Amino acid sequence: DTLALIKTAQDFGVPFRILEAVAAVNDQRKRGMARRIIQACGGSIHGKTIAVLGLTFKPNTDDMRDAPSLDIVPALLQAGAKIVAFDPEGMSEAGKLLQGITFAKTAYEAIAGADVMVVITEWHEFRGLDPRRLKEAMRTPRVVDLRNIFNPEEMRSLGFSYEGIGRPRPKA
Repeated sequence: DTLALIKTAQDFGVPFRILEAVAAVNDQRKRGMARRIIQACGGSIHGKTIAVLGLTFKPNTDDMRDAPSLDIVPALLQAGAKIVAFDPEGMSEAGKLLQGITFAKTAYEAIAGADVMVVITEWHEFRGLDPRRLKEAMRTPRVVDLRNIFNPEEMRSLGFSYEGIGRPRPKA
């Protein structure tokens, strides 16, 4: 955990500039993810419903320390979006840290009527979601997959606007 190492170094008065730089880059990257989501929605998310899947730092835990959702969700709210979120284990902890969002009981409940679905944490159960069922439930078939859990070609062939991270964008 980079933040814990930085804190330990600070406690002992030892500069740890490389880790501090890594932490700063990680923070910038998380804020960049929110901008990427907004861009995928045509530049504005004001009034749009965003289904957020995964709130925790990593799957199989309720750990919210340094979770990307802590930066991404407030940025989306500030841009005028309504957030409906689901996390298999982290909603109780997330509820203490994220205000102004609605928590769903299931992933499918979260995406019902959504203008975009955003995957933040790569929970195994999200990999098993049925894309056809997602498309039927969503207002707009748009996915921003920050963990690359879906097959881009399959999603696009089913009619989704699909954005993955670190993958080339399709040619127009």
